[in-house]
Amino acid sequence: MEIIPAIDLRTGRCVRLYQGDYQRETVFSEDPVAVALEWQRQGAPRLHLVDLDGAAQGVQVNLPVIRSILVQLTIPVQVGGGVRDAATADALLAAGADRVVLGTVAVENPMLVEQLCRRHGSQRVVVAIDARDGQVATRGWRETTSVSAVVLADEMVALGVCRLLYTDIARDGTLTGPNVAANAALVRQTGLAVQASGGVSSLEHIRQLKVAGVEGVVMGQALYTGAIALWEALAVAASG
Repeated sequence: MEIIPAIDLRTGRCVRLYQGDYQRETVFSEDPVAVALEWQRQGAPRLHLVDLDGAAQGVQVNLPVIRSILVQLTIPVQVGGGVRDAATADALLAAGADRVVLGTVAVENPMLVEQLCRRHGSQRVVVAIDARDGQVATRGWRETTSVSAVVLADEMVALGVCRLLYTDIARDGTLTGPNVAANAALVRQTGLAVQASGGVSSLEHIRQLKVAGVEGVVMGQALYTGAIALWEALAVAASG
């Protein structure tokens, strides 16, 4: 199981939001590139990079910072936030991103998801399922749809997707514990690789998610506040 530090970008800075609320922001660094290099130095096998401005506006805003991170890191990086068309996805992958993360378009333009899976291979596409009370939220989590997380997951399987990133929005940035049951259900129902995100605040949470069968855990708040040290999380993930 992978432990994947998250770097959320807003106006060029490394920040964390509380439950995805843009009005409840904590700035952790003015230098996201330095943060990325530090996570790499500490042994992170992969990074999860999100353009929060892009997620809200529908076009990538923090591309210069993203490009700088991609150029300077040697570990793989998955990038999301504002990836709403093929040109943006193609450009990110050409710039060195290992994977693109698609959220809003999975609901609004699922054929684009299928197109990118065919063009670049399913291994280079991650579909983010961001749920609020079981319903998928889009456009930087500002809009809640009538589509259930379970239904969307099934639709993505049919399109050739091989990897999901599940986030329980109510738990994101709160350190209140992950939604283990929802992640386990996705693993069991879809048979896909699932990355879990939201609420992790202890090593026990990581153990629970490992038992649930997730492929990776995307972590932000717990690492930035020091609630969990990256080396500790890596050790749990690597344990038998």
